Amino acid sequence: MVSYVARRNTATFRFYAELNDFLEPGQSGNELVYRFDGAPSIKDAIEAQGVPHTEVELIVVNGASVGFGHHLRAGDRIAVYPVFESFDIKPLIKLRAAPLRRTRFVVDTNLGKLARWLRLIGFDTVYSNRFEDAEVVHIAVADRRIVLTRDRRLLHHKVVTHGYWVRAVDPQQQVIEVVQRFQLETEMAPFRRCMACNGIIHSVGKEAVLAL
Repeated sequence: MVSYVARRNTATFRFYAELNDFLEPGQSGNELVYRFDGAPSIKDAIEAQGVPHTEVELIVVNGASVGFGHHLRAGDRIAVYPVFESFDIKPLIKLRAAPLRRTRFVVDTNLGKLARWLRLIGFDTVYSNRFEDAEVVHIAVADRRIVLTRDRRLLHHKVVTHGYWVRAVDPQQQVIEVVQRFQLETEMAPFRRCMACNGIIHSVGKEAVLAL
């Protein structure tokens, strides 16, 4: 009896800028040979190498922009780029149907202090130290929120379309990182939200306070 062994195809990947943060030591900045059988989607191939799809803004295969549904072929050369802050890539294929109309966040259990800072500068931020991953994903999809996390695996959920892996450890550096990453400098509204409950702060008369 002759056993059949499927031929393993190869494609070459190059990840750019901060996407290298997700690669194994020694892989950063290098061309990577990816081995595969069949015709896997390029989204699956990218995530198999450790890069969450939510961090990717543009994929170029053999010089042409493609979407996540593109299937790999032997010999493909792939360039994968993060979100562009300085370049307009509208003529190219973007990987999300549309940006979120409102900047709103859901934060995982490891980023409680970041949640308070984001509320302090006016951003709608849902957080609980009791959240399970599934609940974070559900809230992100149901309320169209951006997931902020220190857990890369959370961003691999297929239904999560907008998310970001926070690199910094210090909470003050984290909020600076998030503001810069999403270009929120002109959207900040300090002291508009309660740091504890995320509710909108309203002014009340002295009489109302004294009556409490």
